[in-house]
Amino acid sequence: MSNVVVVGAQWGDEGKAKVIDWLAERAALVIRCQGGCNAGHTVQWQGETYKFHLIPSGLLYPNTYGLIGSGTVIDPIVLRDEMASLANRGISLERLKISNRAHVTLPWHIALDKAQEQQAADTKKIGTTGKGIGPTYRDKVGRFGLRVCDLFETPDVLSARLSDLLSVQTLTLNALGCDVPTLEALMAFCAEAREIFAPYVVDSAAFIEPFLQKQAVILFEGAQGTLLDVDYGTYPFVTSSNATAGGACTGSGIGPSKIDYVLGVMKAYTTRVGQGPFPTELTDANGKHLQEVGQEVGTTTGRIRRCGWFDAVMGRYSAQVNGLDGLALTKLDVLDGLERVAIATAYIDAQMGERLTTFPASLAQLARCTPEYEWLPGWPEQTTVGATTWGELPVEAQQYLNRLSDLTQTPIALVSVGPGREETLVCHDPITVGRTRLSMANLFESQALEHNTPNRPTPVTSVAR
Repeated sequence: MSNVVVVGAQWGDEGKAKVIDWLAERAALVIRCQGGCNAGHTVQWQGETYKFHLIPSGLLYPNTYGLIGSGTVIDPIVLRDEMASLANRGISLERLKISNRAHVTLPWHIALDKAQEQQAADTKKIGTTGKGIGPTYRDKVGRFGLRVCDLFETPDVLSARLSDLLSVQTLTLNALGCDVPTLEALMAFCAEAREIFAPYVVDSAAFIEPFLQKQAVILFEGAQGTLLDVDYGTYPFVTSSNATAGGACTGSGIGPSKIDYVLGVMKAYTTRVGQGPFPTELTDANGKHLQEVGQEVGTTTGRIRRCGWFDAVMGRYSAQVNGLDGLALTKLDVLDGLERVAIATAYIDAQMGERLTTFPASLAQLARCTPEYEWLPGWPEQTTVGATTWGELPVEAQQYLNRLSDLTQTPIALVSVGPGREETLVCHDPITVGRTRLSMANLFESQALEHNTPNRPTPVTSVAR
């Protein structure tokens, strides 16, 4: 059995919640490692739909613990409402734990987030959710944030801490036209937050250690996606935390030697919410098909997601920076009915006269890039829905998936052909494979044998115009 990191390998919204749900039944502990209530994970479970924002989705299972880790930022009011919603539906919160080192989103963080986005020029808007996530992380790294453990200090210590923080924030709040809270109002807010947190607070590193000693299965639930990582994403159109696999260690309190398997979740196409360059974005009938059939609407924001063909340049990059051991490909069924499908295998920067096969750091260069596509036959008269084995997939779908695996240099572990957890094809199981640390070559060989793979087609290359 193994400890598995599940990470988004595109711009978020890849279907991580379903993958976590598929794995969580066998897990002793699921840890949410980073991000805040700007993330949304939707799970179809026992015929009902659950939407999570801060609480690990593994809590649906009666024997699984859920930990909100130290790398997260927590709005206590949002957490309270989410807990109440789950409790009202019969979900026990007894196994929910919260790291005492997580940071607290205060009222001014939300006010600053909204004011800064409103005042930014249209071309400089980040597309923030307005939930105070960025300002909370900014205060964290600036060393004047408030942690969960601070809420449990004596009143005089907490009051002095809040007074110091208020003096730092007042100038910025005034400059942006935001209300400046009184110290009394902040103390009342913290008293309410303390009451919300009190039954669940733990030292996360100490809490995790017995699970490690017993070699119990631990899942690390990433939020957002690789291209939204503050260091490796399309900066500045990113989130404020490390959404790559490395964030699982720093955001939970576990050493990297304890990670056995990194599973990257990608859609069989690409989507993005918010602003920023998107080389494979489609605004034609194919894009409309992906948006409508895929029901591409953000769980947290309700915003329509931008849609495009699968981007293998991004996919290779994600595999590299996360050290992916396998892929979970989701929403393959959304491609049903298309005459042909495309994969971006390179970018063309005509201005610089360059053909790029690696993902550029420069946002300006990415915005100039035009995708170079490989076109493969679709399966318009067949469906992937209902397939329970690799062999039941249309041959063209098998060929498409194999090409994605080749281009990302990562074997496929799971394929999703619908929203239900039972609508999942297993090529290899990350929980059982992880500790064996199979080589890439062996995984590819195993995958090919298990799939009884047909010959791959010769792709047709073209440059999008």
